[in-house]
Amino acid sequence: MVSSGYLSTSLHVPFLKNVVFDLGYAYIPFGCLVIVGCANAVNLTDGLDGLAVGPVIVNAMTFMIFAYVAGHFKIAEYLTIPYIEGAGELTPLAGAVVAAGLGFLWFNTYPAQVFMGDIGSLALGGFLGAMSVLTKNELLMVLLGGVFVVEALSVITQVASFKLTGKRVFRMAPIHHHFELKGLQENKIIVRFWIISILLAVLSLTTLKLR
Repeated sequence: MVSSGYLSTSLHVPFLKNVVFDLGYAYIPFGCLVIVGCANAVNLTDGLDGLAVGPVIVNAMTFMIFAYVAGHFKIAEYLTIPYIEGAGELTPLAGAVVAAGLGFLWFNTYPAQVFMGDIGSLALGGFLGAMSVLTKNELLMVLLGGVFVVEALSVITQVASFKLTGKRVFRMAPIHHHFELKGLQENKIIVRFWIISILLAVLSLTTLKLR
């Protein structure tokens, strides 16, 4: 993240005012981990019609707000968040992802007529990871992208449990397939995940003032 001519390696803790850690050169692999992790988490979530793109749209809309306020000096100063020179330029980029996502969702809702595949889910996940790095919301991404985090953790937990104990924690991973096998309808799973994503986005936005 380039701000005012230097590389920002700081890590801001959500909800805690002025709690900042400087990772130094360790920020480079950390930032890469965030982007790669987000890309794979979204990819794992893309298992039901509209399940991944819905939360992606919600996350992108949230980053539109974060980018705008971080790139506006007076707003950033008022909210006591880090001012990031040029961050406002990311707002139309996030808006383009929202618009494209909505257009895609029109044909991706159940029963889907089009599918994004790995190339779409990995690209969108990488975009969200990059936005979290560029707007200095790397840790907050765990909350904002909670749906993706849970999906990824369910796979990690399932694999680790099977390797260590020979037993599976879930009927199937990622966790949306577990709910399917328990008898929940696909549409119900998708809409509930969307609702959770919206609630997490609202909670994430409260960090702009609650600190």
